[in-house]
Amino acid sequence: MTDTARLLAAIDFAAKKHKDQRRKDIGASPYINHPVYVARVLADIGKVDNTEILMAAILHDTLEDTATTTDELDQYFGTAVRTMVEEVTDDKQLPKEARKQAQIEHAATLSEGAAMVKMADKIANVQDVMEAPPSGWSQTRRRHYVEWAATVVSRCPDVNPRLKSHFNQLAEQALRQINQD
Repeated sequence: MTDTARLLAAIDFAAKKHKDQRRKDIGASPYINHPVYVARVLADIGKVDNTEILMAAILHDTLEDTATTTDELDQYFGTAVRTMVEEVTDDKQLPKEARKQAQIEHAATLSEGAAMVKMADKIANVQDVMEAPPSGWSQTRRRHYVEWAATVVSRCPDVNPRLKSHFNQLAEQALRQINQD
């Protein structure tokens, strides 16, 4: 299977797994838009062309937010992709604050590919918090999210300066905008 076919298979898989999910923004946009945007951030901003990393970006929320199993990811996409997805997956059995703290603590131990997926995910999320925040999020909650995301990204290994620099600029812009709202 070509790299393009493998990437398209990951997109198809994620689209089917996320088909009934919506984002938390006011427009309730289709969830699949998020992982596709994360992969696009990697390709456009991070200049990532590694198919396995792009596949992990597309699949990054499947373990956390769908009934997908690690065995499925391993079988369809291989151990490298499954491992990266596992690295960026929160343990949903933990309370929300513990999950957030675990992301901060775990960020420094991420593999190169998982660190890039994590940074691209935070870029996408901060962009959303700035432009189309979840319904009902106060100015304070939005600011706290951006500050927390900045802590996570700051602890990620320095594997892609473009992504980290872009995140830092975006976070500064987001905080300025949120403080003006």
